[in-house]
Amino acid sequence: MLSNNSQTYFVTGIGTDVGKTIVSAILVETLQADYWKPVQAGDLDHSDTHKVKALVQNTRSVFHPEQYRLSTPMSPHGAAAIDGVEIKVDEMHVPKTSNKLIIEGAGGLMVPLSSDALVVDLAKHLGAPVVLVSQNYLGSINHTLLSYEMLKAKGIPMAGIIFNGETNPSSEEYILSYTGLHCILRVQKEDIISSDIIKKYSQQVNLNGPN
Repeated sequence: MLSNNSQTYFVTGIGTDVGKTIVSAILVETLQADYWKPVQAGDLDHSDTHKVKALVQNTRSVFHPEQYRLSTPMSPHGAAAIDGVEIKVDEMHVPKTSNKLIIEGAGGLMVPLSSDALVVDLAKHLGAPVVLVSQNYLGSINHTLLSYEMLKAKGIPMAGIIFNGETNPSSEEYILSYTGLHCILRVQKEDIISSDIIKKYSQQVNLNGPN
């Protein structure tokens, strides 16, 4: 659980590959925050922690080791079973730090971590406000609103939403109107993601209210 003086955010998405890691890097750079991904499944030599670290320019951020490092790139519950381990949400605690912290989840909210726990349960357990990452594609309104409703049903606070990729004003306006969330940032589709691109977007982040 979080200390009262911490500024910590849990980054989740409406699905896999919607830009959570890029968004996490941007928020780490904005806040000069620490970074922690509790569960990494597969790609251990080029993990999301490695990717965020390579994209961040500030020298204050600390990149904390994953609590679970699983060898197979698949749903964490399945990857854990292959490795002969069990992911226990109630034994997961944020790293000790006096700095701000960005936590990156695995996949979407309903991704299973074990036979009785989902990513949304981890978010609830850790207690940090959620930054929801959405990406415009056919069906993304449905996926975004379902994610919002799940967070709301679980009583998890939401800091706002970040749209990643090609802009679709009608979709974004509907999502913001329905949810009442404010738009923290819009990240455009970029041909190459570099530390300079991350730095540029880090200066546009608005975590404090409607923009």
